[in-house]
Amino acid sequence: MRKLSYYVATTVDGFIAHDDGSVGGFLESGQHIPDYLESLKDWFDVVLMGRKTYEFGFQYGVTNPYPWLKQYVFSRTMTESPNANVELVSENILELVNRLKNEPGKGIYLCGGTNLATMLFAENLIDEVILKVNPVLFGSGLSLFSSIGRNIELELTSSKIYDNGVLLLRYAVKP
Repeated sequence: MRKLSYYVATTVDGFIAHDDGSVGGFLESGQHIPDYLESLKDWFDVVLMGRKTYEFGFQYGVTNPYPWLKQYVFSRTMTESPNANVELVSENILELVNRLKNEPGKGIYLCGGTNLATMLFAENLIDEVILKVNPVLFGSGLSLFSSIGRNIELELTSSKIYDNGVLLLRYAVKP
């Protein structure tokens, strides 16, 4: 069975973006960047994104953010994908995720998305949490999760401290 990993940059105070969805303040240079890109190629062959996460790239002209991965965007409002390599999903999200987890292949990358991550955690579908903790405090913004409604125990499986202060923390979700 494939592993679903919520792999996301966060601040020390647990925010993945500012209130307006911008990410200014996260470190944009350092060894954590090439390590992140390399890990995406080594560990995953599918990426799941919420609409807001996907649309973030539009401001940079990006409609095919992970061309080497099978890309799914979950949206109730988008009616047509702006890129042939990106499949829109508006219904049966949990069925799709369960099917993907049961197919052969590399891992599944859950890219950002507070609401999507919360929904998948509520259904016990996330197997791993990988945090790129940036040495910054936003004070407010979009949280890693909205209300999950219960405790979820994690087990630290690896960690790395970069020279610029970014921490890479990898946790297994305990059953």
